Amino acid sequence: MHALVVDHSEAGPVRFADVDEPVPSGGETLVEIRHIGLNFGELKYVRQWPDGAVHGHDAAGIVVRAASDGSGPPEGTRVALGLAPYAWAERVAVGTDWLGTVPEGVDLADAAALGVAGVTALRVLRTRSLLARDVLVTGAGGGVGRFAVQLAALAGARVTALVGSPERAAGLRELGADEILTDLDGTEGRFALVLDTVGGPLTARVWGSLAEGGTLHLVGTTSGEDTTFPSGALFGFGEPRTIATYGDLTPPGRELTDLLGLMAAGRLTAPVGLRGDWKDVTGAARALFDRKVRGKIVLDVA
Repeated sequence: MHALVVDHSEAGPVRFADVDEPVPSGGETLVEIRHIGLNFGELKYVRQWPDGAVHGHDAAGIVVRAASDGSGPPEGTRVALGLAPYAWAERVAVGTDWLGTVPEGVDLADAAALGVAGVTALRVLRTRSLLARDVLVTGAGGGVGRFAVQLAALAGARVTALVGSPERAAGLRELGADEILTDLDGTEGRFALVLDTVGGPLTARVWGSLAEGGTLHLVGTTSGEDTTFPSGALFGFGEPRTIATYGDLTPPGRELTDLLGLMAAGRLTAPVGLRGDWKDVTGAARALFDRKVRGKIVLDVA
């Protein structure tokens, strides 16, 4: 069968290859993949994975063989894979706790966009009550950012979206952003929670925008730059502010189910900014790196 595998050469980050058919274990479901969702990190930092390994974490498809131990969905069920290994192939054997059942009315391609981005946003925003609190989302024009804006608004937060340019702001008010900024002027000591996808110098600036007792969650480093805090910036009086890292790789089946339920109810939309064929994965990756896509990229598996 065909799959997208890690490519460490200059032609990378991925290439098509013929690979062996997966053989499910007792607790794994065999899924025929119909759509894959791309993420910045898995493509930008591809050398963290072995050359030639089947790549990708997010996809959606149809169960063609249920797990033999009786766990998971039956044959014919539409499912979404999130954070799962080896997801960018025509068929994938995957543990049942990495799956979410896609309800009627939810497009299978939209379900493929959830995975890493949607689950990351949900897990971070669930760490504290957001009702009537000020929340800042940096890199709000991207995949994680657009999910985070929607979910924070659903939780009752006053949501500020920070974007790199006015063009990246398109559609954010409709998703629930109360305010859209391209810089942090005038935001000192304001936010109870910041979800930062950008990193670099921006992280040091965002720290100054935290209110007493606030938390800065670091979920991405799309800038690729180092963060340096000025002398004294991490000292302060009053209720302590905190910096929290993020790297939760536990199976997301429950979160996927919650997110898909919100989509079925019309309360959450998949921010798909580019839809195409997986044969054009190189062009899609280039568009992602060049910041030409607002939201997620979903590719159809032929």
